[in-house]
Amino acid sequence: MTNTAPTTVTSTTVACDGDQQEGGHPRVYLTIDPETRKAVCPYCSKVFVLDPNAKVAAH
Repeated sequence: MTNTAPTTVTSTTVACDGDQQEGGHPRVYLTIDPETRKAVCPYCSKVFVLDPNAKVAAH
């Protein structure tokens, strides 16, 4: 599957189970990298980007 546009999210944890039209893949949970503010699915290469206005708890 080829995804060109990143998906903007408001949480630092996201789930991806692929595109159901192309068969999907096992659901994986990804953590947004705090430095790059993104995560990439290892199965389908879908890119998730943290919204710049998202309220993220400091650790």
